[in-house]
Amino acid sequence: MPNGWCKTALSEIITLLSGRDLQPTQYNSFEKGIPYITGASNIDNNTIIINRWTTAPITISHKGDLLITCKGTIGKLAFNSVGDLHIARQFMSLQFIEPLVSKYLFYCLEERISAIKQMDNGLIPGIDRSIILNQIIQLPPLAEQYRIVAEIERWFALIDTIEKSKEGLETAIKQTKSKILDLAIHGKLVPQDPKDEPASEQLRRINPKAQITCDNGHSRKLPQSWTWVKGKNIFAPMKSTKPTNEKFQYIDIDSIDNKRQIISEVKTIKTVNAPSRANRYTQKNDVVFSMVRPYLRNIAKVTNDNCIASTGFYVCSSIPQILHPDYCYYLMISDNVVNGLNQFMKGDNSPSINKGHIDEWLFPLPPLAEQQRIVQKIEKMFFILDDIQNALEV
Repeated sequence: MPNGWCKTALSEIITLLSGRDLQPTQYNSFEKGIPYITGASNIDNNTIIINRWTTAPITISHKGDLLITCKGTIGKLAFNSVGDLHIARQFMSLQFIEPLVSKYLFYCLEERISAIKQMDNGLIPGIDRSIILNQIIQLPPLAEQYRIVAEIERWFALIDTIEKSKEGLETAIKQTKSKILDLAIHGKLVPQDPKDEPASEQLRRINPKAQITCDNGHSRKLPQSWTWVKGKNIFAPMKSTKPTNEKFQYIDIDSIDNKRQIISEVKTIKTVNAPSRANRYTQKNDVVFSMVRPYLRNIAKVTNDNCIASTGFYVCSSIPQILHPDYCYYLMISDNVVNGLNQFMKGDNSPSINKGHIDEWLFPLPPLAEQQRIVQKIEKMFFILDDIQNALEV
């Protein structure tokens, strides 16, 4: 230890008071009497939350004491900042004897909470009084305790600033991606090429019966070579299928990582245990769009052939001569599509849309060549943003 420091047991420098439970008839919830706390739920982010009061003539803790939860959820710490306070037996109150800076002890205990928890051998988690009283700490001179606390809090403040900056940057990345997609599906991300075959002509050539909606609204204005088209005219009809082998690959809602909008896990299930909803045929590059709570954005591109998806999904299988599969994916995760389809939700417990809503929804369709340019541009920009995102997570 540095010169001037010493080792001491906490029993030499604190008074430790144990809490005492009250009967339900001894406390109330209408702010009459002395505040009363009963468990870990009364501590949030090292701050005391009061929701009970008592008129019982017993006060256990005083302002400035350090409280620690010692039964059930153990090891939560908070200073008594409210004044006279009655504590249940789930708490112990540490009262300080000079020369000790209370926050110095707080940081000492916070640093060794994990070790203290491991000393508990009971069926119900608990911290015995002796464990706290026998803790040995290294005690610097009083003035140095103040300097140590100040330095710890300076660094913690800097860390908090960095964390908030990270959160702000993550939000900005998310908003930027959303804006990129919005520009992309409105023809503002890449320049148009007059040599491209207009999307309407491509559509008529591939599907003469397709219903093509003219661009006749200012708020829905698209570039000259683009067109509005219903989902049923750009997606191949969904197919029903049943698993036939001993096992099959299954995609359900739990398979989707809706933060990254990818399939995080394709489940392997025995055919005899196949859920009744395992019925949607999918192939590689299809996009599955959950019709149950669509606002949760359980949307992803299928990466394997021969998977079966839940009937809770609309399977967007691109007609190749009309719709690029990657453009289809970016189209389906865009706010324009997700927020637009949300308006059709019905139901209280699991609000949902149905197949007809996507079939009849109007999608902005650029020429196929421009779809490819849009995809290349999006992926280039998303690569940079993902690189920044990954750096924040290191």
